[in-house]
Amino acid sequence: MPRILVIEDDEVTAREIVAELGAHGMATDWAATGCAGLERALAGGYDLITLDRMLPGMSGIDVITALREHRMDTPVLMISALSEVDERVRGLRAGGDDYLTKPFAPDEMAARVEVLLRRHRPQAENRLRVADLELDLVRHVALRGGQPLSLLPTEYRLLEFLMRNSGQVLSRTMIFEHVWGFHFDPGTNVIDVHIGRLRRKIDVAGLPALIHTVRGSGYRLAPAD
Repeated sequence: MPRILVIEDDEVTAREIVAELGAHGMATDWAATGCAGLERALAGGYDLITLDRMLPGMSGIDVITALREHRMDTPVLMISALSEVDERVRGLRAGGDDYLTKPFAPDEMAARVEVLLRRHRPQAENRLRVADLELDLVRHVALRGGQPLSLLPTEYRLLEFLMRNSGQVLSRTMIFEHVWGFHFDPGTNVIDVHIGRLRRKIDVAGLPALIHTVRGSGYRLAPAD
C-alpha cells in the first residue's frame, strides 16, 4: 500500500485529499505546516508527497528545495492556487514531479498521484507473484493460472497486502489497519467476510489453496506445502 504525505495548511482541502487517496487504497499522513511536513518527509518511508505551494512560515518551494538538498528524490505533486508555474518551480520539477492548480477535481488529483507512483516504482515492483497467482500493479489486474480474476477494490487491496507479505502470518489487526486504514474493531467480522470472498475467487476447485487460516493468529498467503 503506497504511503503518501499530505502537506497542506487548509484543513478542508487536506481532508479532501486524504479521503480521495484513501478511497484509492493509499495510506496518508497529514502535516499542516511546511516545517512539520519537512520533518516527516526527511524521516523517510513515503512513496509520494502532495505539497501545497503557499504554506505559513516555510513555503512549499522551500520544502522541496530542502528535500532535494538532502538528496531525497521522493516524487512531489505541487498544488497551488497560482495558475502559472514560475521559473523556481520549473527548476524543481526534476524526476517526473507534477504541478496541479487549485481548484482541482479530487479524482484528477488521485490520477496524477497514481501516475507519479507508477513512474517512480521500480520495474520489479510492477508485478507481484506467488505460485501461479499474479498481481499487475500498473493495470490493477489479478490473475490465477493466467486467468483474470474479477476483484472489487477492497479485495484488490487485501490481496496486494497479502501478496506483499507472502509467507507471513498477518493478524486481523494488521490487515484491518493496512487495508481499511483505521483502528481495528475486534467485534467486526469484515475481515473474515472479505477473506471468504477472496478465497472463493482465488482458491477455486482443482487448484492448490493459497490463502491459509492460522487459527488464533490470522491469515497467511503462501504456496501449498
